[in-house]
Amino acid sequence: MSRHPVRLFALSLLLTSLLVACNNDDPAPVVEATPVGLRLEKIGGYSAGLFGVSAAEIPAFDAASKRLFVVNAQAGAVDVLDMSDPTNPKKVGVLDATTLLAGAEINSVAVFDGLVAVAIQAPVKTNPGRMALYRASNLSLVSSVTIGALPDMITFTPDGKTVLVANEGEPSDDYQVDPEGSISIIDVSNLAAPVVRTAGFGAYTGQEAALRSQGIRLYGPGASASQDFEPEYIAVSADGKTAWVTLQENNALAKVDIATATVKAILPLGYKDFGAVGNELDSSDSDKIIKIQNWAGVRGMYLPDSMASYSVGGKTYLVTANEGDARAWGEDNAAYWAGDASKGFVEEFRVKHLINKSGWAGRDGDDLPPQLKALAAGGLLNPSIFAYCGAVAGDPAGCRADAALGRLNISWTMGYRVDANGLPVKFNASGVEDAAGDRLMYDNLYAYGGRSFTIWDEDGALVWDSGAAIEKFLASDDCKLGRARNLACKDYFNSGHDEGDALDSRSDAKGPEPEGLAVGTIGNKTFAFIGLERMGGVLVYDITNPTAPIRVDYLNTREDWATEDPSTVLATVGDLGPEGLVFIPAKNSPNGKPLLVVGNEVSGTTAVLQINLTY
Repeated sequence: MSRHPVRLFALSLLLTSLLVACNNDDPAPVVEATPVGLRLEKIGGYSAGLFGVSAAEIPAFDAASKRLFVVNAQAGAVDVLDMSDPTNPKKVGVLDATTLLAGAEINSVAVFDGLVAVAIQAPVKTNPGRMALYRASNLSLVSSVTIGALPDMITFTPDGKTVLVANEGEPSDDYQVDPEGSISIIDVSNLAAPVVRTAGFGAYTGQEAALRSQGIRLYGPGASASQDFEPEYIAVSADGKTAWVTLQENNALAKVDIATATVKAILPLGYKDFGAVGNELDSSDSDKIIKIQNWAGVRGMYLPDSMASYSVGGKTYLVTANEGDARAWGEDNAAYWAGDASKGFVEEFRVKHLINKSGWAGRDGDDLPPQLKALAAGGLLNPSIFAYCGAVAGDPAGCRADAALGRLNISWTMGYRVDANGLPVKFNASGVEDAAGDRLMYDNLYAYGGRSFTIWDEDGALVWDSGAAIEKFLASDDCKLGRARNLACKDYFNSGHDEGDALDSRSDAKGPEPEGLAVGTIGNKTFAFIGLERMGGVLVYDITNPTAPIRVDYLNTREDWATEDPSTVLATVGDLGPEGLVFIPAKNSPNGKPLLVVGNEVSGTTAVLQINLTY
């Protein structure tokens, strides 16, 4: 048996290519070798010079012009960078949407074969937005069309003939206006006159009860299904016939037929059992120690943000980054907290405030949502489920402790016991079911995000989830930080991106918060690149086998972890808050090597990472 099978494999590929070339007048196709591994290396970057204002979010790359297009949300525009030297990107221009719509902002950008598409938000976000096309080579405007409210993510179909936009349709901050969410399907065959069709959710209005019974979160005050669905991110099948759209706050996916511009199905994603072995989490930010453990009765809402698709054996698989997101409107409106439920809607609450034998009166006028106050006077924990942390009839007791579940942020809108009509079952202060009681009984607590990434099939069935692997890796001796990889991750476990040495500070929220995601194929392998919004950095997994992904690498270039306010050391702190990622295959790369470009919204930096392959 040969001692160098990989070398022989590469040699056989070369010989095959030469034989094809000799027996065919056409140029031989370039066969990309399959690596056995990879390692990320930061080779360059660009800084907007602004901290904490989302000055670098979503990147897209045009191979022909060697230009990188980066959404600068702070400027409401797209920064155009020359990437001919990826070690030193230089700003060469700007795409400014205000020339089309005064006061507008650009939320997303996509590129296909020299054409740049941008999603433009109206100055009043509940008004219709626009999609515009530009030439990558000279930044000239080609055309623009009106689309839905708050266009978020934009992408091309694989053939470049159609542009898809997720119109999130968020309500106004005071919840007085709530536009419908939708997906714009735009035929760009005639660049001068794009044709817009809309895949909406009107067919689901009136079916709210049935949708809720399937596990789909519909809970906006007074909202119909078409208003409550908020499209976030889009992935497209390889044949360009089907799109999947994350409905983040609804914990679901929409499956869309592109040819007919129709939402064919709403796919509920279900919930993650944090009481199951392999799904542990750290629930407290107050103990300042790493304590990753199971919590029976606590469930995670996946609530994915980014999503990508890839094919294996003729089947499409979907990869999601399960960030988590709470609805919080009217947070800064004093009238809302004073009890006017028409002025907002905030669903997030800490466990220790929600389940308290003394009720919620102590939070009234502070952070008690008026919609919750209207339901009851307090909440209890089911002692048959939560006895392990000390709950007894009428008293959640030790479960409320800061070092237990007390600090965990959850949604008060679900988990309490309801009757056949969906109305709360009331209990008295002693924990006994009583129609005259004024307490809710929580059988489960629902936390935000999965602290994971997940692979689903095309019908939304779970194929694989990373479980507790991300938090456990960040807490391990194997995890290192900094460009030189010489800092221990566990010393800064679950730190926030806008603070200094704050060990454990995000454990009560969404942990490392996987948000951005890109998928790339190298040779015969497919890799997922996952940006961790809070702890920062990019994880790499080999997902070639969708049922058994393997962690390959992690790079976090943040250097300064001690300064209380990282904005004071902006030039040297490193990259914080990865938002959007784009994979550039070697064949399209300006230096001939595969690259990963990351937009970091907190540090306002665009990082160019080289993917160094091993064979």
